Amino acid sequence: MHVAVAIVGFRNEGDIVRCLDALESSRHRDFEVVICENGGPEAHARLTAAIPEALLGGQVVHAVLAPGNLGYAGGVNLCLREAADADAWWVLNPDTQPGPDALAALIAKLGDGDCDAVGCPLYLADGRVQSYGGLWQAWLARPVSLGHGAARDAVVDSAEIERTQNYLNGASMLVGRRFLETVGPMREDYFLYCEEVEWCLRASAQGMRLGFAPGAAVLHYQGTTTGAGGHAASRSRLAVYLGERNKILTTRDRYPARLPIAAAAVLTAHVWRCVARGAWPQFRYGLAGWWAGLSGERGVPGWMAG
Repeated sequence: MHVAVAIVGFRNEGDIVRCLDALESSRHRDFEVVICENGGPEAHARLTAAIPEALLGGQVVHAVLAPGNLGYAGGVNLCLREAADADAWWVLNPDTQPGPDALAALIAKLGDGDCDAVGCPLYLADGRVQSYGGLWQAWLARPVSLGHGAARDAVVDSAEIERTQNYLNGASMLVGRRFLETVGPMREDYFLYCEEVEWCLRASAQGMRLGFAPGAAVLHYQGTTTGAGGHAASRSRLAVYLGERNKILTTRDRYPARLPIAAAAVLTAHVWRCVARGAWPQFRYGLAGWWAGLSGERGVPGWMAG
């Protein structure tokens, strides 16, 4: 199976170089890498100077300059178009380091024929589990990372994860051709955050099945590009604003009848989280994003575009 690895970067060539170094050790060798650089011509020039044209195993590495900042979903979709002839596509964050068996395990699970897209264990640098998969709680517009905080060597019940999850973590997800041809690309009007949630919820509504490959371990240095990692009070304006806005947009798009209750739940959770941590700037960012979602704002935030 020929796989296209789709990576979206934004002025973070160091992350991408480390990710490519990890991919060179992949046990599955039939793949190519397509990178979308969202950070402009200078960033693209730095990226192309830092990465090889091919990995040691001969896998082609192709860096594409986006025509402006397309956001995460737009960058992923550009990569999908650039590698339209692949058998499957591995959407992979630039701040990840996949284990040598990761791609082989993902492909093996997809090849079983009981799923159309596959997730995997994501680990943080401290060895704890970030996510095995995700559960979107629609009434609360709340994403729950399954397994979060567990020890890396914890016993994993794969069947239970597959029964529970309704979305895959976008930092590492393998989608097959049937998935893409049935569901279509990611929604670019989200720009950043929740796009993989909406993609998977939309896919499930169309009969697609989500699998889990326990042997596909991927290390994730969370939030290095967007400022989404770390303590609540240190999160960037972009991360907080779009995180809250896109919870509302996901509800509008997938569960519109639940919007009044979900919107109240999102606001309550945001207030509690910020007040408890004294994150006053983040409180303002999130409140503005929440209101933008209710107002129907999509795409690049107005304050960012201006």
